[in-house]
Amino acid sequence: MEILIIAAIVAAIFIKLSVKVVPQQNAWVVERLGKYSRTLAPGLSFLIPFIERVAYKHSLKEIPLDVPSQVCITRDNTQLQVDGILYFQVTDPMRASYGSSNYVMAITQLAQTSLRSVIGKLELDKTFEERDMINAQVVQAIDEAALNWGVKVLRYEIKDLTPPAEILRAMQAQITAEREKRALIAASEGRRQEQINIATGEREAYIARSEGEKQSIINKAQGEAGSITAVAIATAEAIERVAAAIRQPGGEQAVQLKVAEKAVEAYSQVAADAQTTLIVPSNMAEVSTLIGSAMKMVQASKPSA
Repeated sequence: MEILIIAAIVAAIFIKLSVKVVPQQNAWVVERLGKYSRTLAPGLSFLIPFIERVAYKHSLKEIPLDVPSQVCITRDNTQLQVDGILYFQVTDPMRASYGSSNYVMAITQLAQTSLRSVIGKLELDKTFEERDMINAQVVQAIDEAALNWGVKVLRYEIKDLTPPAEILRAMQAQITAEREKRALIAASEGRRQEQINIATGEREAYIARSEGEKQSIINKAQGEAGSITAVAIATAEAIERVAAAIRQPGGEQAVQLKVAEKAVEAYSQVAADAQTTLIVPSNMAEVSTLIGSAMKMVQASKPSA
């Protein structure tokens, strides 16, 4: 009975030491008598008990590594408190086991030194503008050295850049001054545009008024010309009708009568004015003589038959 128990215990120990199940996205490094033998892939594997053993276990997943905060000095001698995060992945389990005693610490230290080197080449303002460039150069510097450690550096991201308090106050003052400058420029541009708009409006209004006055003068002149033309045409037609009437039978007698009426009317108007001295001809025959002279002028103006 005791022998069966001992045999069962030995069999359990043998199975535990010989049968290995590797999880997905993991790699186990096997040593045989202290020397690298092989790398176990995910799944079921068997080892020789007491001769082979699992020396290292590595995760093949992407691993985030927080890089401790550190002080970096820029090209213009300004101190910056910088911290970041690094993402890496084990690509060669054998190199990761034997290439470095602690590849995580090696990557962390290399990331810090590379970051100090890159920031030391830049001025303060550029460090805030060139984050992508800084990240790319840090990744490139670490990746070249990490090849011997069986590690692939995927990316590096700066989490925070903190300058000293004095620099922060100076930067805030600079930003405030820049904003005030932009506000003044915008206000002056607004006033300039306002003056331009006012001047343009006045010029257009003056042009419109002058065009209106010009058109008014033209219209008035055309109206007066039309009126004069109409009066002249009406006068000419009246004269033509009078002349035609004179040439008709009895026309001369009508003219004599009209002239006599006008003469009598003229004498009446003169006599009606109290301040006017009226001299009456001594011989009224002179009136008939005046009418006869007028008739001779009318007859002289008639076309000969």
